[in-house]
Amino acid sequence: MIRKWNDLPSFMRCEEVKPYYDILAKRKASLVIKRIFDVFTASIMMVLAFIPMVIIAIWIKVDSKGPVFYRQKRVTQYGRVFRIHKFRTMVNNADKMGTAVTVDNDVRITSVGSKLRGMRLDELPQLIDVLQGNMSFVGTRPEAVEYVKKYDKEYYATLLLPAGITSEASIRYKDEDKLLSEAEDADKVYMQEVLPEKMKWNLKSVKKFSFFGDILTMLRTVTAVLG
Repeated sequence: MIRKWNDLPSFMRCEEVKPYYDILAKRKASLVIKRIFDVFTASIMMVLAFIPMVIIAIWIKVDSKGPVFYRQKRVTQYGRVFRIHKFRTMVNNADKMGTAVTVDNDVRITSVGSKLRGMRLDELPQLIDVLQGNMSFVGTRPEAVEYVKKYDKEYYATLLLPAGITSEASIRYKDEDKLLSEAEDADKVYMQEVLPEKMKWNLKSVKKFSFFGDILTMLRTVTAVLG
């Protein structure tokens, strides 16, 4: 579940990433178990969530014009670009009307979208990304391409693992939209203030990676969503 060092993309083969790689290379068994768990659990959840997802899809279509899914380009393991599956919570073509990050009371968010975001139900379709191997249940949240291009070299260590639906950083910054709501330049504040703090947790999670640690993060996520 992890490539040999010389098979990594050239931009990742740097001294800032090597310590994290050496740690993960010793935990191959946990990485295999992680992938088996992802596939097994996502398969069951897709069956259980099928009818609720159909209802949500109809709700979105009735509420506003546009597609059911939002398919923005995001970056995952080894810098691979994929199109994430999320229920659309904003007006159609919202990415052309503002920043790539969402702020509190963002006028682009639809009435249905605000409800879905509150319970993180907009992320249910990411079960598809987990089954496709683009994401895992736990890992660094996949960033938009324009943000990854501005990464410090050490941040590339987070790309040693698949992007995740949740993470320690996601739990601690679940209300980041409120942090950005008063910023004059949300993109700038996100890159210079929010992202560096989130990356401290993301890098710490890579360094301390374990399968059971992932399970604990998932449990903490459920607690956080339920308030």
